[in-house]
Amino acid sequence: MNAQDRPVTPVNAPAAWTRSSWRTKTALQQPNYPDAEALAAVGRELEALPPLVTSWEVLALKRQIAEAEVGKRFILQGGDCAESFADCESGLISNRLKVLLQMSVVLVHGLHLPVVRIGRFAGQYAKPRSADLEERDGVTLPSYRGDFINAPEFTPEARIPDPRRMVKGHARSAMTMNFVRALIDGGFADLHHPEYWDLGWVARSPLAEEYQKMVSGIGDAVRFMETVTGGPIDNLSRVDFYTSHEALLLPYEEAQTRQVPRQWGWFNLSTHFPWIGMRTAQLDGAHTEYFRGIRNPIGIKLGPSVTPDQALRLADVLNPENEPGRLVYIHRMGAGKVLEKLPPLLEAMKREGRRVAWMCDPMHGNTETAANGYKTRRFDNIRAEVEQSFDAHAAAGTRLAGVHLELTGENVTECTGGARELVDADLARDYRTTVDPRLNYEQSLEIAMLIVRKQAQIAQPASL
Repeated sequence: MNAQDRPVTPVNAPAAWTRSSWRTKTALQQPNYPDAEALAAVGRELEALPPLVTSWEVLALKRQIAEAEVGKRFILQGGDCAESFADCESGLISNRLKVLLQMSVVLVHGLHLPVVRIGRFAGQYAKPRSADLEERDGVTLPSYRGDFINAPEFTPEARIPDPRRMVKGHARSAMTMNFVRALIDGGFADLHHPEYWDLGWVARSPLAEEYQKMVSGIGDAVRFMETVTGGPIDNLSRVDFYTSHEALLLPYEEAQTRQVPRQWGWFNLSTHFPWIGMRTAQLDGAHTEYFRGIRNPIGIKLGPSVTPDQALRLADVLNPENEPGRLVYIHRMGAGKVLEKLPPLLEAMKREGRRVAWMCDPMHGNTETAANGYKTRRFDNIRAEVEQSFDAHAAAGTRLAGVHLELTGENVTECTGGARELVDADLARDYRTTVDPRLNYEQSLEIAMLIVRKQAQIAQPASL
């Protein structure tokens, strides 16, 4: 029985919920639109546009997350910190897809598990900010909140929230989804030829030799199986690929929330896997209210301030019937705090028998400002949080089901360290992000290899 045929535990529709009931709660991190009528008109326009994903894709992902929860799969979620409209370009999209496919090859080869591939794109156009206003040289303007809302240029015109940008973002998301689907359906992800996924500069990478050995090993294994079976293994020519974004801008998410024929309940059809960020995960907040009513699998970011009681109460609201594959907790503690803050959460959820897939986000808890003023993340801290997360789960008797990474397929210099030992002075060479620093291709591949090595270390029996 494959993942799509496996039954999902039936649950009941949530009580006293509508797709707009979030409006009765306090909604944080929302822009102040100057024209309420224009906002409402855009909402009606978005409601009439076709959905970006389908309900059966959403349910298929939920089944795969349920399998990852019990160790039958591993989840790789990655992509840009914040997409920009200008980056809806074929080369950037294909390179982003390539690096995720290459990472998944490393994980499949090393973990001996199917990998659930979730792109952090096709809708990641809104970002929470620590302050509503930004000041430069004595001038104060609204903060840049992502291309869904306003523009990054520091001018009064650019920073005014414009609801028409949601329609533009929907179109860019649709174009991104269409291109990714076309690539995959056309054999871009064919495991017969993983060498096709190489980026132009992979040959110069210090990791190239190790990666090429993996590619050769997979190619040999595929050819051997086809020799044994006497024919091609057709399902190796494509892979499942899902999308995700932080469902921050609630008017947009509401407009994309639909009922579909032959299915009960409501689905957010702007993405397969929406998540709530740490700044908006209040138990009585608007985002939690919205999320409790949709049937998608959902992610919740958990920072170091979250208590076991809060984690349990969020599970009560968001997954009251303990449905497998429904709830993903994405912990983002920081390398210096994960071994202190994560174990109590793991123990509480395990003690109460709560169904949850755990993922590690080693990016957001390790952001700092370099001496030269660039916002960065040190690869050593990212690596440490991944390794310590594996250790914490092993000690608690729980399982790390996946990782959540901000990355790009480009040769940027935004995070220091890694195989090329980038230092602060290198940041200025190719720093492109508009919000948060991302792992470049080599650093992303190195993280995948690190995960394989760490899992192998944990799986080894204790020496006698």
